[in-house]
Amino acid sequence: METRLKIEGMSCGHCVAAVRRALAAVPGVEEVLEVSLERGEARLRGAVDFERLRAAVEAEGYRVVAPG
Repeated sequence: METRLKIEGMSCGHCVAAVRRALAAVPGVEEVLEVSLERGEARLRGAVDFERLRAAVEAEGYRVVAPG
C-alpha cells in the first residue's frame, strides 16, 4: 500500500534526509519512495497507521498537514 503525506517545514536537503530517516524507522514501513522538498510531500510503501507516521515526522520538527 502506498501512502502520501503532505509535510510543512522542510527547507533544505537536511530536512529531506531527516524526514526520510524518521519515516524509514517506523515499524511497518517497507520503503520510503520519495521525500520531495519542492512538493512538500513524502511517499512510502507499507501498512502503517497515519498517526504513527505523523508522530515520527513531527518528532523531527516538521508538520504533517494531511495524508495524501
